[in-house]
Amino acid sequence: MTKRNTQQRRHAIATLVQERGEVSVDELTQRFSTSEVTIRKDLALLETGGLLLRRYGGAVSLPSEMVAEPDVEQVSKRKQAIARAAAERLRDHNRVIIDSGTTTSAMIPLLGNKRGLVVMTNSLNVAGALRELENEPILLMTGGTWDPHSESFQGQVAEQVLRSYDFDQLFIGADGIDLERGTTTFNELVGLSRVMAEVAREVIVMVESEKIGRRIPNLELPWDKIHTLVTDDALGQEARDKIQAKGVTLICAPAVQDSNARRK
Repeated sequence: MTKRNTQQRRHAIATLVQERGEVSVDELTQRFSTSEVTIRKDLALLETGGLLLRRYGGAVSLPSEMVAEPDVEQVSKRKQAIARAAAERLRDHNRVIIDSGTTTSAMIPLLGNKRGLVVMTNSLNVAGALRELENEPILLMTGGTWDPHSESFQGQVAEQVLRSYDFDQLFIGADGIDLERGTTTFNELVGLSRVMAEVAREVIVMVESEKIGRRIPNLELPWDKIHTLVTDDALGQEARDKIQAKGVTLICAPAVQDSNARRK
């Protein structure tokens, strides 16, 4: 399948979800004559781009209050800014957990100058990116049961493996931030995230500012389990004040380089 055909298929999927409100993976595999794995990757990319929300067995359209999303290029710049700021908190010889997700994955290429790292992850994408680094960090995998929704390993086996170690830091994303409760997610499998937080001395949440204030049903990590939140500088002052009032270290990374840097 060519790149052009892939783009056309993803555009057609996004349009179909917008028109119908909900589609299933089974229906899409038949409609586009492709595999479930391919369709799930399509849905994951479209969700990252803010075009739909994945659900078990398919996808649904965005709720009306979430439709106004920034363009993909700006989201990418924000993810990169968050990744840079998060990577600066990681020191040589640290033992860290990097959870699955596009924002956490964006940090991996920035770790090439770190020495003696030990990294545990539940994500095949993160593991693959770590293997490409020249500094060759020690890579540990949680194992467990594969969850196609989050594209990561979950479950009791993964939790038991994590409890066998201790870590300096956890880098984790979120589907949303409830300013009263903490990080929230569409995924009902939150046990592994909580165990990750238990075994790490510092919990660092990486999330774009437009996700802060989203009300999503499933609480993942309450504020008292979070030490640091890294976001971009589009976050409003009211939200900043509420987060800092929880005793959380807040880092708002500039998504655009200063004008002098751009002119060079």
